[in-house]
Order: sequence, then C-alpha cells, then structure tokens
Amino acid sequence: MIHVVLHNPKIPPNTGNVIRLSANVGFQLHLIEPLGFNFEEKQLRRAGLDYHDLSKVARHSDYWAFLDTVKPERIFAITTKGSTRYSDIEFQEGDVLLFGSETEGLPAPVMDSIPENERLLIPMKPNNRSLNLSNSVSILVYEAWRQFGFDGAVS
Repeated sequence: MIHVVLHNPKIPPNTGNVIRLSANVGFQLHLIEPLGFNFEEKQLRRAGLDYHDLSKVARHSDYWAFLDTVKPERIFAITTKGSTRYSDIEFQEGDVLLFGSETEGLPAPVMDSIPENERLLIPMKPNNRSLNLSNSVSILVYEAWRQFGFDGAVS
C-alpha cells in the first residue's frame, strides 16, 4: 500500500477530495497537524461525502511522529522545486507520497530531510506557480496505482 501524506493541509475541500480519492484506490492517508481547519468542518464532509468510513485516515501531531509510527523506507516529496519527474519513478509498496500545505509547501526541516532524487516534480508550463493540492495528489496516486496494475479495482 502507498501512504499519502498531507502536511498541514489548509483547505477543507482539498482534504475531503483526497479522503475520497484514498478510499477509492485503497491507499492510506495521513494528515500531519496542525490542520488549517476543524476536521468536522462542513466543506470537508461535503467533499469527502460518505467516504470517511471507507478510507484509512490517520492523524499525526507532527512529521516526526508520523516517521516514528510508519517507519517508511522511501519518502517522495512532491514539490515545484523537485529534480526528478514523478513519471520516472518505479513506486514500491510502502512508499510515501508527501505533499505540503497549499499555501506554504513543506517546511525547510522536512524538505531538507528528503534526498534530492526523492523530490518529485509534476511538469507544468513555464510561469505557473503550482497545481491544486488535490489535483497533484490525484496525479501521483493514479500513477502509483497504475504501476501496481490497479490492484483491487473493479474493471
């Protein structure tokens, strides 16, 4: 299973969309606090619909607590400052896809802990800042799931 990690997400609908996505592909979702919203917020519930019961969502007090709990072998930070295209990676069971907050990205101490070759880039046209968080998560999640042969999917 792939671990999807949102570090300090700020926008409830983005997190709700990722909850729904994670439930639909069977990946584990981790939320690194502090969250920029109340977990029971209406917009979060609306975007996640009834998928909260179908998803695997864990909350962690900080990034280091997440590492202590999950003990991942490989962590891929998704960043506009990445040096490796996400499509050049062969994903493995247990990999972590780490996404920063919508407004700040990943904090320097977290980014500094990720090797350069594990900082992944989603190609974009020049002069654009970034993609929406839930769109970025979707791109990476579906690529990883595709590489696993869409394991568990209904045709």
